[in-house]
Amino acid sequence: MASVPYRKDFPVSWEELHRNARALSWRLLELGPWKGIIAITRGGLVPAAILARELDIRLIDTICVTSYAKGDESGAAAMVRGELNILKSVEGDGEGMILIDDLVDTGKTAQCVRDLLPKAHFATIYAKPAGKPLVDTFITEVSQDTWIRFPWDMDYAFAPPLADR
Repeated sequence: MASVPYRKDFPVSWEELHRNARALSWRLLELGPWKGIIAITRGGLVPAAILARELDIRLIDTICVTSYAKGDESGAAAMVRGELNILKSVEGDGEGMILIDDLVDTGKTAQCVRDLLPKAHFATIYAKPAGKPLVDTFITEVSQDTWIRFPWDMDYAFAPPLADR
């Protein structure tokens, strides 16, 4: 993935994701009451489920956006940034709603959903510097050159020591 600016790997376990989503819930609980949650698919689906439980919210909707496309570099499949495509939107301006995603990276998706739902409270678990100004609440900041590996994207495998990479 030579053309992708990610030099660091940050694997996230299910336990860590759950702990961080609960920490996000504590912060959001103080800011409520909330009418509902809008999850940005697909990354926001798991955090939305945790927030819904912790905040006792039953109204959950989705905004379906794609911003990555499968590419091919040197014969190996890779994820590359593609055109932003809204597959499904929601009605309204987001007032009283939590807009949730797993992370904000470059801010391209964040800006798009912010424009569609300007009154929603945008929350993510992870935030990178380029997208951080677009988020109202987040838990962990990571460097821009870090690729976050979420548990739903991983399989257990041997990991070589950092010094051998």
